[in-house]
Amino acid sequence: MPMTALDSPGSAVVAGESSVASASKPRRVRTGCLTCRERHLKCDEGLPHCLNCKKSGKTCRRGMKLNFHWMDVRDPAILPPTADWSVQFQDESRLIASEYKGGLGQYRAIETVAVTPSHDPVPEFNIPIDPNITMHSNQNSMLQPGAPGLYPESKGVYPESRGIGKHGYQTQEDNRHLHPHTGNEVSYMPSMAPASYGNPEAILAPPDVARGYLSDPQEVLLMQVFVEEVGLWMDSMDKMKHFSRLLPFHALQEPMLLNAFLACGARHLSLVNPLYHEDKALTYYDTATTLLLRALQNPDRDTVVCATSAVILNVYEIMSERAAQRMNHIAGARALIKECGWNARSTGIGAACFWVNIGMELLSCLHFNWQVAWEPDLWGVDMDFSQGREGGSEELWTHRMVYITGKISNFRAATPKFPEATAHEEQLRQQRRYAEWQDLKNLCDSWNQSVPRTMHPVGFLFPHQTSSKSLFPEVWLLKRSAITGRLFYHTAMCVVAQNNPMFPMPNPEMASLLHDHAHQICGIVAHVKDRGVASIALRSLALAGETLVQRDEQEEVIRIFEKVQKETGWNVTYVMKELRDKWGWISEEQMLRDQMTFNQFAGANANMSTAGQGLQGGQQQQPQQPPKMIGGILNPLLARADFSLPNHPYQAYYQPPRVHDLQGQGQYGQNYF
Repeated sequence: MPMTALDSPGSAVVAGESSVASASKPRRVRTGCLTCRERHLKCDEGLPHCLNCKKSGKTCRRGMKLNFHWMDVRDPAILPPTADWSVQFQDESRLIASEYKGGLGQYRAIETVAVTPSHDPVPEFNIPIDPNITMHSNQNSMLQPGAPGLYPESKGVYPESRGIGKHGYQTQEDNRHLHPHTGNEVSYMPSMAPASYGNPEAILAPPDVARGYLSDPQEVLLMQVFVEEVGLWMDSMDKMKHFSRLLPFHALQEPMLLNAFLACGARHLSLVNPLYHEDKALTYYDTATTLLLRALQNPDRDTVVCATSAVILNVYEIMSERAAQRMNHIAGARALIKECGWNARSTGIGAACFWVNIGMELLSCLHFNWQVAWEPDLWGVDMDFSQGREGGSEELWTHRMVYITGKISNFRAATPKFPEATAHEEQLRQQRRYAEWQDLKNLCDSWNQSVPRTMHPVGFLFPHQTSSKSLFPEVWLLKRSAITGRLFYHTAMCVVAQNNPMFPMPNPEMASLLHDHAHQICGIVAHVKDRGVASIALRSLALAGETLVQRDEQEEVIRIFEKVQKETGWNVTYVMKELRDKWGWISEEQMLRDQMTFNQFAGANANMSTAGQGLQGGQQQQPQQPPKMIGGILNPLLARADFSLPNHPYQAYYQPPRVHDLQGQGQYGQNYF
């Protein structure tokens, strides 16, 4: 029931007014019932019913110290369908009332015609789905049903090796959220008509209540997109697959978590389909952020839900077009993880959130040459290589390699910028760094020798043995955790080869080591069909691509990036531009501008091919220098990601939780479900 506030909340008589003035002015009733206000009668404020309502036999409705207009709004009896526009009523009164203590409790329950599933245990989870459900029969609908089909057709680019089909369902020729305008549209849920899926221009109404299951077609679509595309890589180091298999069920009872999931799903749609815009995803993102900030003001909050939601919102920010300008949760997620006491020894959701957060930071540090803000020695990783050498412990070995890569990233970022005052001091420092470098390389070698057989390739084909015309070897790894672990391993070895203090590049031994591991990375990424490793694959490929010197190999790396971008939606345009600049390539636009300038001074009869050859020759004589990376910097985005530090994240909203609440939730989140 929409309400319009006429007076601001909390208005009161200003302290300090004279008693004479207040006595001469009649006292205005602020706690009277709404019924008396509508009848313009003075209420005696009697409880539970005032005298006026008793005499008249009317319902005594209570307000919240606000002057509201009460209006009953119902759906029109007839709402003719239209093709170009739609009508939807959005009720924000409950959102407004929730700002006041006890305000939401004054509302009666929302009437809905949706069938609520029984809470009694049943042998099978069969949900009745009515294909004729429309917007007006579901109070929690978010998007108006619209045209089917969302994505351009792209055959043969998705993995077929998951046992059943492309997305773990029965084998399908195409998928609803990936292939539009196909002749035989196939839905995730065959019992639902294709036309019931969403219109990208529809008005959003984010979910704000718990539910037994998702009953809106657009919610189902966005959640499936998250599970199949985003949660896939978030779980690349989690054996339990919390984000793609467990948390979606818990999100049904947590509007904050659900809106965060839907934001990432909608954002992925906007990345791969031009019909969807980021403003749709922003609606869910803003709603989840608002719920999180409100929860942080409550000392009795569920800190586990807050930390998990912040991690997912941080993932949304990384997926954004303007990620650098929208990093509201990157430090907050880390601070909440520390507040929950999660680390490498955690289990359950605590471990899942910790590793996805650490993994994202490490990839950023590898790119920007930063030191990891959370010192790897404080993670609590089990580095006893005698443990876990049997199959089934691939995630443990991946965690160990992430730790090693973090140590190597810090070693590279701490490279001295200036020599010591004396030659003797410089020699001592160089010897200390070389000893540290040897320890890190030996750690990598020991890891590679100790991992179980399942972490090694099942097949390895040299380029001349394949029919793919690739310049890189075809490396076949079975498990996603094995792919992730080996990509981190080869990336770490590339950094090790580039940062030998005693034998720097272009030392032949180090150059050979760098070449081998860079080609291994390119071979894995070029032939992998698992989109769940896209995040680490892109960063590893960028680092390996920088070391390539052959033009044909560089061109294949660009084609790999374009293929991954088409399949996953990851925006790698800037990464490809950085690689072209570091390789000394000249862009087509720059070449055209140079040609026009040359023609202007050379005359109208200048030969264009000669001009092009002259430009190419000049480019070879003066190759563009790659930008130098700034070293020795602690990750500035996470430098203050701790609530015990000044200027901590969420400073305007954060209230410390009660200690007993944190203890009740489980130190490591193992009791979360």
